[in-house]
Amino acid sequence: MSMNTTATDSANAAPAWYELALCAQTGPGFFFPEPGSSLRDAKRLCGACEGRKACLDYALTNDERFGVWGGLSESERQALRRRP
Repeated sequence: MSMNTTATDSANAAPAWYELALCAQTGPGFFFPEPGSSLRDAKRLCGACEGRKACLDYALTNDERFGVWGGLSESERQALRRRP
């Protein structure tokens, strides 16, 4: 996942969980595939990541609308938000 950060912009600093996340070791194209591409590999990698829950919480809190976050696709996160 791509987290745009600069040394002088602490507001955009990567969350603590991100440094150890498996996605930090993989290119962003893996988690933000072209439309119609499979998400299976990204979800599999997320399933093995210790930071999965923190990642999903981050995505829900920050209304991330694109890509795979915490093992869920955009539509899966949207459905989760709608649950009571």
